[in-house]
Parts: sequence; structure tokens; C-alpha cells
Amino acid sequence: MISFKNKNILITGASGGIGNELVKKFVSLGGNVLGTGTKSEKLDQIKKNFPNVKVKKFDISEHSRIEEFLDDVALELGGLDILINNAGKNVDNLSLRMKEEEWKKVIDVNLTSTFLLSKYAIKKMLKNKFGRVVNITSIVGHTGNLGQSNYAASKAGIIAMSKSLATEYAKKNITINCVSPGFITSDMTLNIAEKVKLYLTSRIPMGKLGTGEDVSNCVAFLSSDQASYVTGETLHVNGGMYMS
Repeated sequence: MISFKNKNILITGASGGIGNELVKKFVSLGGNVLGTGTKSEKLDQIKKNFPNVKVKKFDISEHSRIEEFLDDVALELGGLDILINNAGKNVDNLSLRMKEEEWKKVIDVNLTSTFLLSKYAIKKMLKNKFGRVVNITSIVGHTGNLGQSNYAASKAGIIAMSKSLATEYAKKNITINCVSPGFITSDMTLNIAEKVKLYLTSRIPMGKLGTGEDVSNCVAFLSSDQASYVTGETLHVNGGMYMS
């Protein structure tokens, strides 16, 4: 049985669909959770739904403040054992139309912020001789996608970066892994045209979209003691749409 009793957990992007499921999962398994995001009203809703969860508004694109932010998180939680890098951004455009600022914005948030959050979290985990980092990537980081060269590059970069970090800290009882979702049911997918939804599901061998819980189950496993001998890996959650 997976348990996160006495474990202090930071979840970024907690106000999104997958983020909400991550909060729900770790709370249900006894974790001491702090969720962060940029939208106050959604963070307030998390607090309402999960009274024991701590919330903190923070924009991870503010790179110069990340170390201080993690200091505050560790102080509020009483330590930091597990980091779930779930926050991300997409600014889609065909490559010939993509502005340099659109490229940089996505790389800065998805890749650079994830690196800095991991770096300063690992610094704290080294003192405890224990740590888990799970980075949420995307099927697009493996397959590419029309109009998402920036997003695909950022997600592929996270995978390679995670392998490097995993190698560096494997002997320190700190594991770094990725979970790579395919098409997951969300507010956005609920509003897409039916013919588009049919096209998407036709490309998935299981014939259906995944759920946030499908993702959170895998994240919980990789964060747990049951996965203590797993590091530098990417766990795909895509209904068979991409098989590495």
C-alpha cells in the first residue's frame, strides 16, 4: 500500500485539471501537500475542497525568485521530500510564424523553470538523504506536433534533463523520473468539436482519452518507496498512442 505519511510534497500547476488530480491523490495517500499556481480563485477552490492542503500563489517564470520560493515552501511544509513539476505553458504557432518571444516564453517556463525548481529542491533533499522529483512531460515531446515546435522541444528537453539529474543523484537516494501523458480529458478537450474528438480517439489503440487520475496514479507510484529502484525513466500514459 502506497503511503505518503510524514512526506512533504510540492505540486506546481496545482490549479489545472491534472494538478487537481495530483493534489487529490497525494492527500488521499496521507501526504502533507502544498499546491502552487498563478490563479488565486482556483487556489482558493483547492483550499475549499482540501482544507488540509496549503496553497501558495507563485509564477514559476520568475526565475530569480525560485530559490526563495522553495525556502518558503520548505518552511511552511516543515521540509521538502517530493517535488512534482506539473506547471507548463503552450503558445502554439507554425514555425515560420512563430516569434522568437513565443519560442523563449515556452522554453523558459517549461524547461528552465523545471530545471531551477529541481535544482533547488534537490539541494534541500541532499540534506535529508532522500528525495523524489517527478516531471510531467508530454507525448508531444516524443512525437512532435503541428504548430508546437517550442512546446515539443521543451518537453523533450525535460526528459533528457531528468536523465542527467537522475545520473548525478542516484547514489544520494534521490530519484528523478518523468510521466508523459497523451491526450487527457480536461476542460479544453470537453469543448472540442465532436469530429476532432473522434479523430483523436481513432489514433489511440484503447479508443478513449485518458483521465487526470490515470496520470496521478503513475506519479504517485514514482514518488513512492515502491519505486525506490526506478530513476531516469519516463512512464507513458497514452492508451498505446505512442510506444517507446
